[in-house]
Amino acid sequence: MEPGRESGTKPDGEPGQESGVNPDGEPGRASYATPTKAPTEPTKPTKEPGGSQGRRRGRKTGLRARVRRRRAARVAATANEFQATESGTAQPVPETRGGMFRSLRVYNYRLFAAGGVVSNVGSWMQRTAQDLLVLDLTNGSAFALGVTVMLQFLPLLLFGLWGGMLADRYPKRLLLIVAQSLMGLLALAMGVLVVTGSAQVWQVFVMAFLLGLIACVEVPTRQSFVVEMVGRKDLSNAIALNASSFNLARVVGPAVAGVLIYALGGTGPIFLINALSFAGVLAGLMLMRTSELTTPEPVPRAKGQLREGLRYVMVRPELLMPILLIAFVSLFTQSFSMSIALMARQVFGAGAASFGLASSMFAVGALAGALMAARRVRPSRKLLLGGAVAFGLFQIISGLAPWYPLYLVSLVPAGIALISVNTAANASVQLATSPEMRGRVMGIYVLVFTGGAPFGALLLGWISDLGGPRAGVMVGGALTLIGSGVAIMLTKVISRRSNAAVRGVAAATAGAR
Repeated sequence: MEPGRESGTKPDGEPGQESGVNPDGEPGRASYATPTKAPTEPTKPTKEPGGSQGRRRGRKTGLRARVRRRRAARVAATANEFQATESGTAQPVPETRGGMFRSLRVYNYRLFAAGGVVSNVGSWMQRTAQDLLVLDLTNGSAFALGVTVMLQFLPLLLFGLWGGMLADRYPKRLLLIVAQSLMGLLALAMGVLVVTGSAQVWQVFVMAFLLGLIACVEVPTRQSFVVEMVGRKDLSNAIALNASSFNLARVVGPAVAGVLIYALGGTGPIFLINALSFAGVLAGLMLMRTSELTTPEPVPRAKGQLREGLRYVMVRPELLMPILLIAFVSLFTQSFSMSIALMARQVFGAGAASFGLASSMFAVGALAGALMAARRVRPSRKLLLGGAVAFGLFQIISGLAPWYPLYLVSLVPAGIALISVNTAANASVQLATSPEMRGRVMGIYVLVFTGGAPFGALLLGWISDLGGPRAGVMVGGALTLIGSGVAIMLTKVISRRSNAAVRGVAAATAGAR
């Protein structure tokens, strides 16, 4: 028996509450009354509701009550979180507890994340096998390999905005099921062609283009579907966990593919394994509880919806700034990944094993950055700008590294900074977008995220040829820093002009009346 419990005083001797209910309204806790007189003789403890058994029953009852309250609050929050204000802007993000894996408490997101891990590993395995297959079919043609990559990204540049529009018009879960099924069928068809010895390089080109075409719809739909599973309060965490899954697969997938290609004697089985991996994603999507999805009403088909999406972004600085910033950052992201090979081989004379270590160090940094982002409750403007500036600075530092070990060390914070700005930009854009516009806005985001990378790679590749790999890396870092400032200035100029144009139209309409 603890002193002070039966005597009516707290352990520290302070008078307590006179009721038998604690401040949270949970029954069963031992109550504290104002002390009267200390007992002169020890008394035998009795089994009263306020004793140890009562406290145990009270704790169980209180726990169940808290679970019911939290469940009711979560249902109420998800029922209201997609309602936008009359001005068309999304509601503020509700407060929530931190925690690196808090989104996994949501049943639907657990299914989505589990399927995503399997599918991401399979996709990176297929990318490795696809590159090797093209080189085998063309006797090592680097040009053919470049054409394959270009065909896979070209549809996103040409049709990415239309894919975002479709994401607003149709149920996102249904679109994802169709898109993932088509990707799985393409992998299956290519695997059969390779295993039977019938594969030709033009077939790989067609498959790459079709994968890019499907990605026009799948990528913005998948990005904007996350909030329907976890809600606005856990959106930032879910985006960071998705980035963690992607970067983990980026490390594991190529390594597993290399082992299996050697063990199975060719690239064909890799395509078949990737086709099988889509079963995990499809199972997760089909097993979701649709009643727990906060799905907005589909936008009816109408003219001018693409222009409407562009105007929506132009007049909202909270959307325009992160989109412009990620456009400048992604412009030099692909070139930095390319420079890892140039720096390792041409500057430090590293072999294949050492080059693989450099790529792994950058991927480890990216994975660490994603896990750090997962602990944050919400993104901030400081994090967004700070991540962009840090990525530019670490590009310059890596270009100045005098020894290979220092170069390897500099790649880790560069990966952390890059993923930090990417996850912050993605979450900022989605949180600032109303539900009926989210697909189109994410289509714009995906377009700028992927569209500039080939041009940045060409520019810095040319600079690297003229001045060496160090010059290319440092110029890329300097341009990233400059681009961050330009993004801020452009946001102010474009927003000012767009708002002025809106006010002019409103004034003219009022005058005509």
